[in-house]
Amino acid sequence: MITSCNPWKVVQDTWNPEENRFMESLTSISNGYMGMRGNFEEDYSGQTHQGTYLGGVWFPDKTRVGWWKNGYPPYFGKMINAPNLMGVRVKINGEKLDIAQNRVLSFHREVDMKQGVYRRSTMVEMPDGGRVLIESCRFVSVRRREVMAMRYCVTPSFPCTVELESCLTGDVRNLDANYDERFWDQLNGWADDAGGGILVKTKENPFGTPRFAVAASQVICPEGGARDGHASEPGFCMNRVTAHSPSGGVCVYKYVGLVTSRDVQEEELEKRADAIAQEAARTGFEELLREQVNAWEQRWETMDVTIEGDDEAQQGIRFNLFQLLSTYSGEDARLNIGPKGFTGEKYGGATYWDTEAYCLPVYMSVAGENVARQLLIYRRRQLKEAYENARAKGLKGALFPMVTFTGRECHNEWEITFEEIHRNGAVAHAVFDYTQYSGDETYRTGEGLDVLYGIAAFYADRAHFSKRAGKYMIHGVTGPNEYENNVNNNWYTNRIAAWSISYFLESLALAGADRERELGITENEKAKMRAVAEGMYEPKDEELGIFVQHDTFLDKDLQPASAIAPEDRPINQHWSWDRILRSCYIKQADVLQGLYFLEHLYSLEEIRRNFDFYEPMTVHESSLSPCVHAILAARLGYRDKAVEMYRRTARLDLDNINHDTDDGLHITSMSGSWLAITKGFAGMRTIGTLSFRPFLPSCWKGYAFAFTYRNRVIHLKVRDGKLTLTLKSGEPISVSIYDRTCQLEKEITMDLKA
Repeated sequence: MITSCNPWKVVQDTWNPEENRFMESLTSISNGYMGMRGNFEEDYSGQTHQGTYLGGVWFPDKTRVGWWKNGYPPYFGKMINAPNLMGVRVKINGEKLDIAQNRVLSFHREVDMKQGVYRRSTMVEMPDGGRVLIESCRFVSVRRREVMAMRYCVTPSFPCTVELESCLTGDVRNLDANYDERFWDQLNGWADDAGGGILVKTKENPFGTPRFAVAASQVICPEGGARDGHASEPGFCMNRVTAHSPSGGVCVYKYVGLVTSRDVQEEELEKRADAIAQEAARTGFEELLREQVNAWEQRWETMDVTIEGDDEAQQGIRFNLFQLLSTYSGEDARLNIGPKGFTGEKYGGATYWDTEAYCLPVYMSVAGENVARQLLIYRRRQLKEAYENARAKGLKGALFPMVTFTGRECHNEWEITFEEIHRNGAVAHAVFDYTQYSGDETYRTGEGLDVLYGIAAFYADRAHFSKRAGKYMIHGVTGPNEYENNVNNNWYTNRIAAWSISYFLESLALAGADRERELGITENEKAKMRAVAEGMYEPKDEELGIFVQHDTFLDKDLQPASAIAPEDRPINQHWSWDRILRSCYIKQADVLQGLYFLEHLYSLEEIRRNFDFYEPMTVHESSLSPCVHAILAARLGYRDKAVEMYRRTARLDLDNINHDTDDGLHITSMSGSWLAITKGFAGMRTIGTLSFRPFLPSCWKGYAFAFTYRNRVIHLKVRDGKLTLTLKSGEPISVSIYDRTCQLEKEITMDLKA
């Protein structure tokens, strides 16, 4: 467990083996190219989830089974565990050190978020009573993305012989592997006095998907000991350092270069990995560390959020921003943001609708509009595969996948793969969000129009006309609330489908006749789209004044989540799936997701009635749920609820609220804490005009954040009953504060409204 609430660190000072996997998740580090969990470097025989992961390296797991149906995806994409780069075998007088077996006298493990560095210090007692101090420091370089650097020191309190064997190991397994299945062929291993390397390649697969080759090379620089042999075999290399009766201990500096066939020709991999490791060793550990600290300092200058008066809230937002920017930097348009990032294997490490619905607006503000545009381009590059996904279901247009590495759907649960078609709307809304934020219309009338057309064509074909009701309907779907499957007329799905079609038609008109001819769209096709958008059935209950989640939702036994026995929470870990599906309980924002996306189209009173009806039945067992509720609650003036939901999203992993952080962090949902502060507490909106409606939570003394907006850097501060907006760089701009138009030239200070 976390033993202190440090605003810049995640710290564990008490050793508890039962919580080791949890803390391994919290102390994960990555750089957008590769990452690793907070595992011990030395052998550990206790409960652990050993994990190293590489961006874009995956394997197509089989999905064809006896009940396979037409339209099922041929495979389920799996993010596979990659070669272990950090391994060090430790022997004291020939006896292996293993803190699962040795008595632990003191323990410290941390991630320094300000620097992007993992550190550990452990004192153990050997069977003969002697004490040994282990100290390690490692990082994956932000400046040199293919480099991992590590310092590992062993200091005994008694005369002895210390052997350190630094290893690279390619024979690894996934925690979620079936029957201990392996995904790597071990091709080569080599070693000499100074280091060594390995070459591995993903196994043959029957789906014609890429095979990935990976080479890693290490250079070993001892201090206080001497090189004492090496060994290698395919997929493994080892370099030994030995010290006899060491005074001051023995240290190994380990420099690893890693490359994949995504970027380097396979025949060049070994040579390239070795060159990278050699260059890192020549640079030296302290200089590499200095580069790392400086790089993270520059990042924090434009993305930091400060909170006064609440250390837990402060730690939460920084932890989430640190992990988000560690996972994705926008440097490689082939990559996206997996729900677990580089911290675990759950959800396959692939792209979900989370990116467009939650992450894009954060990256747009803290990393810049160009980074956000890379996320849009990612989807545009996979448009061909989106059309294939739709055709596999017998439909026109493009269906962007629920889960993917390549653009092809690779999720094997039918209720998600077939039925969560609302994900198309998130992609369309991302184009809208980017356009409104940046003021740049060229994407939605250029490459983005191709995406919008495919989405609109799909929704127009997926809807059917009900003669009885005289409306277009969409049956057989799963909305954002995955605790209901195969429902008819999910309000959010119908609404986002109609909106997506309308937004395409609006964008088409803006693009002009030449662009329309390029698309080959006919007048009949446009007329059909217009009819579907204008005639879409949107279930509503006039008496309650709410939008109905789906056709039969109000027939359920409606009870608040507070009626659930505490010992049954979370229900997804205690109830059968049948019971969950029959219940009224909502996993995450569903109707409210639509009101969040399309808030500008609805009155405050409409939002209030729906929030008051649905939020009490929401169990928030999706990590994506709290932020939407925080933002809407803040807009409605429900400030305590907004703070409650902020704390839930900001500390979801730090406090293990959903009891599932052992498997890895909830990376995409971490965007929710930033959204809750900026869109919630600061009331920031970017539709039409940059506007704010800030308030200060009663439990805070103040908060502040910077963001980029249309080639400007703006700083917002709320403290002492006042709002201060400062233009840090860029041209003056008109902003709206509490519906009052102001010109921001240098600084604006205004009293907060109660």
